[in-house]
Amino acid sequence: MIKRAKGEQYSGWLFQEADVLRALRAVSLPVPDIYQLVKQPDDSQAWALLQFLEGETLREALQKERRSAKRQELIYKFGACLSAVHATPCPESLVGNSDWLDNRLKQAEYNLAHYEMDGTAELLQWLKTNKPLPQHYTFIHGDFTIDNVLVAEGNISGIIDWSGGAFGDPRYDLSLAIRPKPNAFENRMDIDAFFAGYGTQTLTEQEYIYFTNGLYAFF
Repeated sequence: MIKRAKGEQYSGWLFQEADVLRALRAVSLPVPDIYQLVKQPDDSQAWALLQFLEGETLREALQKERRSAKRQELIYKFGACLSAVHATPCPESLVGNSDWLDNRLKQAEYNLAHYEMDGTAELLQWLKTNKPLPQHYTFIHGDFTIDNVLVAEGNISGIIDWSGGAFGDPRYDLSLAIRPKPNAFENRMDIDAFFAGYGTQTLTEQEYIYFTNGLYAFF
């Protein structure tokens, strides 16, 4: 599969994803291998040749599935999949030398100054002064949504779009995972099924708001 990115921001994300995928070659998660990465600096374009993974996105699977029990089973497996990501030891090359949230806030400030963002300067200042209490960091995906998890024959077949993979706050992944989407996570039943699969519910409403309605607005 060929993945193309155009523009400084998106090309940068593709290079970050390539680094993460190379670091994940030794783990047991269902992630695509990367075969080649090419960049054209003149027009800020980049291409990556990736392994093709079978399946459709979880969003597509949930839209097609009308049986409530099967839908809950898929969402349960979605939660279990994220639990497996967070239980995976973070590759040393992705750990970094500084705090993940501090880095994200610095990147948010850069993004706000250079790109069109949903977030505002006022929101960014609020994020800086209202950081959640520290929590044990784990390996995270960085954009764990129903669009970035693949399903084949009723099982999770792949996890894609790894540009945000890092040693970071697992509450960020949890928050993005349960954001309401059309036909998904619009009711308590879906959220309960997800956390049943994840194994524990360690996310407060305030933390959810901070990451989903706050930090994510700059990425």
